[in-house]
Amino acid sequence: MNGKGIYMDNHATTPLDPRVLEAMLPYLGDVFGNAASRSHPFGWEAEKAVDAGREQIAWLINAKAKDIVFTSGATESDNLAIKGVVEFYKDKGNHVITAVTEHKAVLDTCKALERKGLATVTYLPVDRYGMTDPEAVRKAITPKTVLVSIMSANNEIGTVNPIAEIGKVTREKGVLFHTDAAQSAGKLPLDVEAMNVDLVSLSAHKMYGPKGVGALYVRSKGPRVRLTPIIDGGGHERGFRSGTLNVPGIVGFGKAAELSRDGMADEAQRVLALRERLRERLFSQLDDIFVNGHPVHRLPGNLNVSFAYVEGESLLMGLNGSTSPIAVGTSQLPIAVSSGSACTSATLEPSYVLKALGVGDELAHTSIRFGLGRFNTEEEVDYVVARVVHEVRRLRDLSPLYEMAKEGIDLKSVEWQRE
Repeated sequence: MNGKGIYMDNHATTPLDPRVLEAMLPYLGDVFGNAASRSHPFGWEAEKAVDAGREQIAWLINAKAKDIVFTSGATESDNLAIKGVVEFYKDKGNHVITAVTEHKAVLDTCKALERKGLATVTYLPVDRYGMTDPEAVRKAITPKTVLVSIMSANNEIGTVNPIAEIGKVTREKGVLFHTDAAQSAGKLPLDVEAMNVDLVSLSAHKMYGPKGVGALYVRSKGPRVRLTPIIDGGGHERGFRSGTLNVPGIVGFGKAAELSRDGMADEAQRVLALRERLRERLFSQLDDIFVNGHPVHRLPGNLNVSFAYVEGESLLMGLNGSTSPIAVGTSQLPIAVSSGSACTSATLEPSYVLKALGVGDELAHTSIRFGLGRFNTEEEVDYVVARVVHEVRRLRDLSPLYEMAKEGIDLKSVEWQRE
């Protein structure tokens, strides 16, 4: 185990794979050329590295290399996909369909377009597992619909959407289909041809690559997708995204994509086994705990659990060593998990994703997201179980609500006195 602590927040970001770093190092030193400088060998060498990275990323999603547009990350890719389509196809319509559980990069982009009067947006509900119904997508499509944007896997609860079924609907209706695949790419198979996806947002740091580099797949044929750029200046990346390319980042992104593609099946099986070990051991030792998200159709490394009668933030503090330490083995290590999306963890509001599933505010406040990944071990899982069980029991010992519930008192019937 790492002496700094145990990292189980791989949905927020993943550690850089040493093999990725090794591939990047030459481009952080001697190979420093601008990929757009085509008049000398320094630029040619950089361009060659970029082309190789583009091929590696395209292979991951069964796309053409020329259809990969480099960005700073999935947030920019989401913005470019949605704003770019709405602006370019404004003569056809201005209706966008998405879901209430999307990442804020999609939701806030849609809301910004609504505020400016540039689009009308339908926010589809999800079922109790957080899944979007393809038939609901079909019913929401109108003659003015220009884009459907549904994430392939949810960043909080891990639920995997039926992307192929939704893609079939959008293709039949002649509507463009975008998916934010930041969480699923490299972990689950993603085939833009078989799934009829026209735009895909990707991020390197979610697949053991570097931060600050991402990509947007933009279909060039069958149908050809057109976008109005949101960044102008220079006409890089087929005119979709101007700016000097991050060559070391792209090299790292490409290597990360190659490693994820080659090891996907084995890694998914190993990480799933770790997740199930975590789930089974927590559930065998604690009562009143609940899994959020789909029980089967979810990311291999995702486990989102609500611990009733325990404040999630207090549990996080205990796991980080911010409260009274206990000895587990020879020492106590901080454990990195989260209470939701990394982009919304600063707010005290209960998760909008859990609320969309019908989870009440009180239970939503008790949720913890465990994100297991490539470098986690069985030893770490067992350590985390011991710590979580101890902290939950400690906090419940301090909770009058838990005591009342164990005595059979219906908490909903209690009339609380106010001063």
